[in-house]
Amino acid sequence: MALIKSKITRDTLHLPRKQARECVDLEASLDDPSAEVRRWAARDLANCPNSSKALVARLTTEQNTSVREVILTTLTHLGDEVAVAGLVECLRSEDTSLRNEAIEAMKQLPEAVAPIMHDLLHDTDADVRIFAVNVLESLRHPDVERWLCEVIMRDTHVNVCATAVDLLGEVGQKDALEPLHQLKARFTGEPYIQFAADLAIKRISED
Repeated sequence: MALIKSKITRDTLHLPRKQARECVDLEASLDDPSAEVRRWAARDLANCPNSSKALVARLTTEQNTSVREVILTTLTHLGDEVAVAGLVECLRSEDTSLRNEAIEAMKQLPEAVAPIMHDLLHDTDADVRIFAVNVLESLRHPDVERWLCEVIMRDTHVNVCATAVDLLGEVGQKDALEPLHQLKARFTGEPYIQFAADLAIKRISED
């Protein structure tokens, strides 16, 4: 019995190192030729708090849809700065599916995404600004309306403003009325902006 007790004690002492080795092994498995192995590794890495870097690196090259879905789910579960930064980089990808998947993942991380939303809405790439507005669509955060108002008052790109005014028409309150009128004045020659802004103004005024 003493020998068994001694063995249990030694194994217990080595548990943290075993866990660390397991996480390293799982990260290595993300490059396995088998999609099934990669998928299980991505799932199990949810228990490894420092695995976001490896997951993000694999995400940018992974071609298997089911593996990519699990990677995104795990990154959403981890939700740390590295995970969010990796999702932001996906917004710049030429892969439309990856961009859309990243947007959906970011929508699930309101507290992690909120601190970087200002930078995203001021990005030099108009497409990234549009994607940022798309993230706001489901981002449960009290500043969503304020961010949208800032976009339609400041952004010079008509497509960015069009995306923002569409969403503002759904979530805007009385404070959005003046920014909407300013938007109409800035884009007098854009029929869609005029239409969408009028629709938003009507909806807000009737509430």
